[in-house]
Amino acid sequence: MRILLALGGNAMTSPDGKARPEDQIAAAKQAMEAVADLVAEGIEVVITHGNGPQVGNILVKNEIAAHVVPPVPLDWCGAQTQGTLGDILMNALDAALAARGIDRPSAALVTRTRVDPDDPAFATPSKPVGRYLPEDEARKMMDHGETWEDRGERGWRRVVASPEPLEVLDARAVATLVDAGYVVIANGGGGIPTVREADGTLAGIEAVIDKDLGAALLAHSVEVDMLVIATDVAHAVLGFGTPQAQDIGEVTLDQMREYAEAGHFAGGSMGPKVEALLRYVEQSGRRGVITDLSSILLAAAGQAGTIVVPNRKES
Repeated sequence: MRILLALGGNAMTSPDGKARPEDQIAAAKQAMEAVADLVAEGIEVVITHGNGPQVGNILVKNEIAAHVVPPVPLDWCGAQTQGTLGDILMNALDAALAARGIDRPSAALVTRTRVDPDDPAFATPSKPVGRYLPEDEARKMMDHGETWEDRGERGWRRVVASPEPLEVLDARAVATLVDAGYVVIANGGGGIPTVREADGTLAGIEAVIDKDLGAALLAHSVEVDMLVIATDVAHAVLGFGTPQAQDIGEVTLDQMREYAEAGHFAGGSMGPKVEALLRYVEQSGRRGVITDLSSILLAAAGQAGTIVVPNRKES
């Protein structure tokens, strides 16, 4: 069995959201215990991860040092965080596997995801990133070509394009490593946003890719048997925050789509995860799961989490 496990960027921080190096290392150790449990059961694992807090840290450094060195572009931020988080996760996973007496190599792959340079998102950037700043400080960053919006009392905030992911350019390398017995960490942050130029060459572009949509695309590309999106709750919930709240167990693709269209999942949190799961199940004809890290083993066996299955064929 082959699983793609998608970790949120906040899974790489402390419970209170701090992203100091020691916080990220501790969080990685906890997450990789769950991965080691999967490997111990003979499951092939591909890991992808978010990078929001980590990119946020780089953006703060950009702002502070903008008068000294040019800001690092977003595609570079993605590459840097893939490398850093890949290193942390490999160290944590190797230790967790060694503690179980398992000899299984790991590899972290800097991974590019192709987007369309004519995607409408580039014409109307709307994805907020980084921290709020006073107008005078935001203006300094706008002088470097960035787009910032006035968000009222909280201040100004940068907005960037978030185009649709079209192709994980390095998916074949991921599959080759998995076939060779590696636990692979890839496509972090949805992948490094990359465009194909008119002459066929590739180049990075200023954008962010939704990490969950990137996970769904990678999962389909490397033909995993299940996409597992790890979050901080054991299930997606209908009527979240109301007295009628109800955990969702196993559900068909069409039923989950109906729930999504009825507005049950918040756009900034569970909504993108559900959309990613729907895309994966529809494209692959395989199962997708949303659950927490402590339930990963049961989820792999179909016994925990919100499990979205293909529509049942009528006889």
